[in-house]
Amino acid sequence: MTRSEIFELIKLKRSFLCVGLDSDIEKIPTHLLELDDPVFAFNKQIIDATIDYTIAYKPNLAFYESRGSEGIQSLEKTIDYLDSFQDEIFTIADAKRGDIGNTSSQYAKAFLETYGFDAITVAPYMGEDSVVPFLGFKNKWVVLLALTSNKGAFDFQTLVNEESGKKFYEEVLETSKKWGSADNMMYVVGATKAEMLAEIRKIIPEHFLLVPGVGAQGGSLEEVAKYGLNKQCGLIVNSSRGIIFKSSEKDFAKVAQQEAKLLQKEMELILKSNNLI
Repeated sequence: MTRSEIFELIKLKRSFLCVGLDSDIEKIPTHLLELDDPVFAFNKQIIDATIDYTIAYKPNLAFYESRGSEGIQSLEKTIDYLDSFQDEIFTIADAKRGDIGNTSSQYAKAFLETYGFDAITVAPYMGEDSVVPFLGFKNKWVVLLALTSNKGAFDFQTLVNEESGKKFYEEVLETSKKWGSADNMMYVVGATKAEMLAEIRKIIPEHFLLVPGVGAQGGSLEEVAKYGLNKQCGLIVNSSRGIIFKSSEKDFAKVAQQEAKLLQKEMELILKSNNLI
Protein backbone atom coordinates (compact mmCIF):
# COMPACT_ATOMS: atom_id res chain seq x y z
CA MET A 1 0.00 0.00 0.00
CA THR A 2 1.44 3.39 -1.00
CA ARG A 3 1.48 6.53 1.10
CA SER A 4 -1.25 8.15 -1.02
CA GLU A 5 -3.36 4.99 -0.72
CA ILE A 6 -3.05 5.09 3.07
CA PHE A 7 -4.20 8.71 3.05
CA GLU A 8 -7.13 7.84 0.78
CA LEU A 9 -8.09 5.09 3.22
CA ILE A 10 -7.94 7.58 6.09
CA LYS A 11 -10.23 9.94 4.21
CA LEU A 12 -12.62 7.14 3.22
CA LYS A 13 -13.01 5.80 6.77
CA ARG A 14 -12.58 9.22 8.42
CA SER A 15 -10.22 7.49 10.80
CA PHE A 16 -6.55 6.90 11.48
CA LEU A 17 -7.14 4.14 14.01
CA CYS A 18 -5.10 0.95 14.26
CA VAL A 19 -6.42 -1.93 16.36
CA GLY A 20 -3.67 -3.92 18.03
CA LEU A 21 -4.38 -7.64 18.08
CA ASP A 22 -2.47 -8.39 21.30
CA SER A 23 -4.61 -11.48 21.63
CA ASP A 24 -3.48 -13.02 24.89
CA ILE A 25 -5.18 -16.40 25.30
CA GLU A 26 -5.25 -15.84 29.06
CA LYS A 27 -7.36 -12.68 28.62
CA ILE A 28 -9.82 -13.60 25.90
CA PRO A 29 -13.39 -14.42 27.04
CA THR A 30 -13.52 -17.87 28.58
CA HIS A 31 -16.48 -19.06 26.48
CA LEU A 32 -14.19 -19.01 23.42
CA LEU A 33 -11.80 -21.50 25.00
CA GLU A 34 -14.20 -24.29 24.08
CA LEU A 35 -13.47 -23.70 20.36
CA ASP A 36 -10.73 -25.37 18.31
CA ASP A 37 -8.90 -22.06 17.76
CA PRO A 38 -10.09 -19.58 20.39
CA VAL A 39 -7.56 -16.88 19.46
CA PHE A 40 -8.58 -16.81 15.81
CA ALA A 41 -12.25 -16.85 16.79
CA PHE A 42 -11.57 -13.87 19.07
CA ASN A 43 -9.62 -12.01 16.36
CA LYS A 44 -12.28 -12.63 13.72
CA GLN A 45 -15.03 -11.21 15.90
CA ILE A 46 -12.88 -8.20 16.81
CA ILE A 47 -12.09 -7.56 13.13
CA ASP A 48 -15.72 -7.92 12.06
CA ALA A 49 -16.82 -5.54 14.81
CA THR A 50 -14.23 -2.83 14.21
CA ILE A 51 -13.38 -2.85 10.51
CA ASP A 52 -15.69 0.04 9.66
CA TYR A 53 -13.81 2.28 12.09
CA THR A 54 -10.18 1.33 11.64
CA ILE A 55 -7.64 1.57 8.84
CA ALA A 56 -5.09 -0.90 10.24
CA TYR A 57 -4.59 -4.01 12.33
CA LYS A 58 -1.39 -4.84 14.19
CA PRO A 59 -0.94 -8.39 15.48
CA ASN A 60 1.65 -8.48 18.24
CA LEU A 61 3.77 -11.49 17.33
CA ALA A 62 4.70 -12.32 20.93
CA PHE A 63 1.17 -13.46 21.71
CA TYR A 64 1.28 -15.92 18.82
CA GLU A 65 4.88 -17.14 18.89
CA SER A 66 4.65 -17.86 22.63
CA ARG A 67 2.06 -20.55 21.88
CA GLY A 68 4.27 -22.44 19.42
CA SER A 69 2.72 -24.06 16.36
CA GLU A 70 -0.84 -23.46 17.62
CA GLY A 71 -0.13 -19.76 17.93
CA ILE A 72 1.39 -19.59 14.46
CA GLN A 73 -1.71 -21.27 13.07
CA SER A 74 -3.86 -18.63 14.78
CA LEU A 75 -1.67 -15.92 13.26
CA GLU A 76 -1.84 -17.42 9.76
CA LYS A 77 -5.62 -17.71 9.93
CA THR A 78 -5.83 -14.11 11.11
CA ILE A 79 -3.62 -12.89 8.26
CA ASP A 80 -5.62 -14.89 5.73
CA TYR A 81 -8.82 -13.35 7.07
CA LEU A 82 -7.37 -9.84 6.95
CA ASP A 83 -6.26 -10.50 3.37
CA SER A 84 -9.88 -11.03 2.41
CA PHE A 85 -10.44 -7.31 3.01
CA GLN A 86 -7.53 -6.33 0.73
CA ASP A 87 -7.59 -2.54 0.15
CA GLU A 88 -9.79 -1.85 3.18
CA ILE A 89 -7.01 -2.18 5.72
CA PHE A 90 -3.26 -1.86 6.31
CA THR A 91 -1.53 -4.68 8.20
CA ILE A 92 1.44 -4.29 10.54
CA ALA A 93 3.52 -7.15 11.97
CA ASP A 94 4.48 -5.95 15.44
CA ALA A 95 7.62 -8.06 15.48
CA LYS A 96 10.31 -5.54 16.51
CA ARG A 97 13.02 -7.46 14.68
CA GLY A 98 16.59 -6.20 14.72
CA ASP A 99 19.49 -8.21 13.31
CA ILE A 100 21.94 -7.96 10.42
CA GLY A 101 22.79 -9.45 7.04
CA ASN A 102 21.12 -12.66 5.96
CA THR A 103 19.15 -12.84 9.20
CA SER A 104 17.44 -9.51 8.54
CA SER A 105 16.81 -10.55 4.95
CA GLN A 106 15.08 -13.72 6.12
CA TYR A 107 12.98 -11.83 8.68
CA ALA A 108 11.98 -9.40 5.94
CA LYS A 109 11.03 -12.23 3.60
CA ALA A 110 9.08 -14.00 6.34
CA PHE A 111 6.85 -11.10 7.29
CA LEU A 112 6.61 -9.01 4.12
CA GLU A 113 6.55 -11.82 1.55
CA THR A 114 5.56 -15.15 3.12
CA TYR A 115 2.99 -13.74 5.56
CA GLY A 116 2.29 -10.76 3.33
CA PHE A 117 2.09 -7.99 5.92
CA ASP A 118 2.14 -4.42 4.63
CA ALA A 119 4.62 -3.36 7.31
CA ILE A 120 6.86 -4.60 10.09
CA THR A 121 8.21 -2.92 13.21
CA VAL A 122 12.03 -2.93 13.33
CA ALA A 123 14.51 -1.99 16.06
CA PRO A 124 17.32 0.29 14.77
CA TYR A 125 19.96 -0.33 17.46
CA MET A 126 22.25 -2.32 15.14
CA GLY A 127 22.23 0.38 12.49
CA GLU A 128 21.76 0.67 8.74
CA ASP A 129 22.54 -2.90 7.70
CA SER A 130 19.93 -4.19 10.13
CA VAL A 131 17.18 -2.08 8.52
CA VAL A 132 17.95 -1.85 4.79
CA PRO A 133 16.98 -5.51 4.03
CA PHE A 134 13.42 -4.67 5.04
CA LEU A 135 13.25 -1.77 2.57
CA GLY A 136 13.59 -3.79 -0.62
CA PHE A 137 9.92 -4.77 -1.01
CA LYS A 138 7.65 -2.72 -3.25
CA ASN A 139 4.87 -0.87 -1.42
CA LYS A 140 5.93 -2.41 1.90
CA TRP A 141 6.93 -0.46 4.98
CA VAL A 142 9.45 -0.44 7.80
CA VAL A 143 8.10 0.99 11.05
CA LEU A 144 11.22 1.98 12.94
CA LEU A 145 11.25 2.33 16.71
CA ALA A 146 12.10 5.92 17.57
CA LEU A 147 10.56 7.11 20.83
CA THR A 148 8.53 4.50 22.67
CA SER A 149 5.86 4.88 25.35
CA ASN A 150 7.32 2.59 28.01
CA LYS A 151 8.99 3.79 31.22
CA GLY A 152 12.35 2.34 30.19
CA ALA A 153 12.44 4.58 27.10
CA PHE A 154 14.26 7.12 29.23
CA ASP A 155 17.13 4.69 29.87
CA PHE A 156 18.58 5.31 26.40
CA GLN A 157 16.27 7.10 23.99
CA THR A 158 16.46 10.54 25.58
CA LEU A 159 20.16 10.52 26.46
CA VAL A 160 21.95 13.58 25.05
CA ASN A 161 24.99 13.30 22.80
CA GLU A 162 27.33 15.88 24.32
CA GLU A 163 29.07 16.47 21.01
CA SER A 164 25.96 17.12 18.90
CA GLY A 165 23.61 18.25 21.64
CA LYS A 166 20.94 15.91 20.25
CA LYS A 167 18.98 13.25 22.09
CA PHE A 168 19.54 9.64 21.04
CA TYR A 169 16.11 9.29 19.42
CA GLU A 170 16.79 12.48 17.44
CA GLU A 171 20.03 10.94 16.18
CA VAL A 172 18.09 7.83 15.18
CA LEU A 173 15.61 9.94 13.20
CA GLU A 174 18.27 12.10 11.53
CA THR A 175 20.38 9.12 10.48
CA SER A 176 17.71 6.60 9.54
CA LYS A 177 15.66 8.93 7.34
CA LYS A 178 18.55 8.71 4.85
CA TRP A 179 18.11 4.93 4.51
CA GLY A 180 14.59 5.07 3.13
CA SER A 181 11.96 7.72 2.49
CA ALA A 182 8.53 8.87 3.58
CA ASP A 183 7.19 6.35 1.06
CA ASN A 184 8.56 3.23 2.74
CA MET A 185 9.47 4.16 6.31
CA MET A 186 7.34 5.07 9.31
CA TYR A 187 8.34 5.67 12.92
CA VAL A 188 6.99 4.54 16.26
CA VAL A 189 6.41 7.47 18.60
CA GLY A 190 4.54 6.78 21.84
CA ALA A 191 1.40 8.78 22.63
CA THR A 192 2.65 9.38 26.15
CA LYS A 193 5.49 11.43 24.59
CA ALA A 194 3.08 13.64 22.61
CA GLU A 195 4.75 16.90 23.61
CA MET A 196 7.91 15.76 21.83
CA LEU A 197 6.08 15.33 18.51
CA ALA A 198 6.60 18.97 17.55
CA GLU A 199 10.37 18.50 17.61
CA ILE A 200 10.06 15.15 15.84
CA ARG A 201 8.02 16.76 13.06
CA LYS A 202 10.86 19.23 12.45
CA ILE A 203 13.10 16.25 11.61
CA ILE A 204 10.60 14.08 9.72
CA PRO A 205 7.74 16.35 8.56
CA GLU A 206 6.35 13.99 5.90
CA HIS A 207 6.69 10.51 7.41
CA PHE A 208 3.81 8.57 8.90
CA LEU A 209 4.02 7.92 12.63
CA LEU A 210 2.66 4.83 14.31
CA VAL A 211 1.53 6.04 17.72
CA PRO A 212 0.82 3.46 20.45
CA GLY A 213 -0.24 4.35 23.97
CA VAL A 214 -3.66 5.91 23.41
CA GLY A 215 -6.25 4.39 25.71
CA ALA A 216 -5.04 1.91 28.32
CA GLN A 217 -1.60 3.55 28.56
CA GLY A 218 -3.08 7.02 29.08
CA GLY A 219 -1.97 8.85 25.92
CA SER A 220 -4.08 11.76 24.68
CA LEU A 221 -5.39 11.58 21.11
CA GLU A 222 -5.98 15.33 21.10
CA GLU A 223 -2.36 16.03 22.09
CA VAL A 224 -1.02 13.55 19.54
CA ALA A 225 -3.01 15.22 16.78
CA LYS A 226 -2.07 18.73 17.91
CA TYR A 227 1.65 18.08 17.51
CA GLY A 228 1.78 15.17 15.06
CA LEU A 229 -0.60 15.81 12.15
CA ASN A 230 0.81 16.68 8.73
CA LYS A 231 -0.74 17.45 5.34
CA GLN A 232 -1.56 13.75 4.72
CA CYS A 233 -2.62 13.13 8.32
CA GLY A 234 0.67 11.32 8.93
CA LEU A 235 -0.64 9.45 11.95
CA ILE A 236 -1.72 5.88 12.58
CA VAL A 237 -2.85 5.73 16.20
CA ASN A 238 -2.95 2.32 17.83
CA SER A 239 -5.19 1.10 20.61
CA SER A 240 -4.95 -2.50 21.76
CA ARG A 241 -6.15 -3.39 25.25
CA GLY A 242 -8.46 -0.38 25.41
CA ILE A 243 -10.50 -1.88 22.58
CA ILE A 244 -10.05 -5.64 22.43
CA PHE A 245 -10.16 -6.32 26.17
CA LYS A 246 -12.67 -3.65 27.19
CA SER A 247 -15.04 -6.49 28.01
CA SER A 248 -14.26 -10.09 28.94
CA GLU A 249 -17.86 -11.22 28.58
CA LYS A 250 -19.82 -12.57 25.62
CA ASP A 251 -20.48 -8.98 24.51
CA PHE A 252 -16.74 -8.34 23.97
CA ALA A 253 -17.04 -7.71 20.23
CA LYS A 254 -19.94 -5.28 20.62
CA VAL A 255 -18.06 -3.39 23.33
CA ALA A 256 -14.92 -3.32 21.17
CA GLN A 257 -17.03 -1.92 18.33
CA GLN A 258 -18.34 0.84 20.60
CA GLU A 259 -14.83 1.78 21.72
CA ALA A 260 -13.49 1.81 18.15
CA LYS A 261 -16.43 3.92 17.00
CA LEU A 262 -15.83 6.45 19.79
CA LEU A 263 -12.20 6.85 18.72
CA GLN A 264 -13.17 7.04 15.05
CA LYS A 265 -15.67 9.82 15.76
CA GLU A 266 -13.03 11.76 17.68
CA MET A 267 -10.60 11.26 14.80
CA GLU A 268 -13.22 12.39 12.28
CA LEU A 269 -13.62 15.67 14.15
CA ILE A 270 -9.84 16.13 14.21
CA LEU A 271 -9.54 15.46 10.47
CA LYS A 272 -12.39 17.87 9.69
CA SER A 273 -11.03 20.63 11.89
CA ASN A 274 -7.69 20.35 10.10
CA ASN A 275 -9.30 20.35 6.61
CA LEU A 276 -8.05 16.84 5.84
CA ILE A 277 -11.49 15.52 4.87
